[in-house]
Amino acid sequence: MHEMSIALSVIDAVTEKARQEGCSKVTGIELVVGRLAGVEVEALKFCFSAACRDTAADGAELFIDEREAFGQCEACGERFPVTSFYAKCPSCGQFRVTVESGQELAVRSITIE
Repeated sequence: MHEMSIALSVIDAVTEKARQEGCSKVTGIELVVGRLAGVEVEALKFCFSAACRDTAADGAELFIDEREAFGQCEACGERFPVTSFYAKCPSCGQFRVTVESGQELAVRSITIE
């Protein structure tokens, strides 16, 4: 399950940033996760508490903003929500769709003390 490695990487990054800012405690972490990022959000939440244990982020709250994925048809320009990388344009029926968003996986903000 790669969600544990993601959780560990997030904790490493935010605790390092807290250390750089001269803070000893991380109380909140906000992530942006796109629906096409290949991340199981529930598994990530489960792994998060274990990854935080015995770190400056122990007990931190995790907030996850799940982002819908959007694509744009190269044939007609229609922009629409997609659920996979292989999508059919609802307007013209073409499969020439470029996924524009929904692959995000980023730390949006951290709350430190």
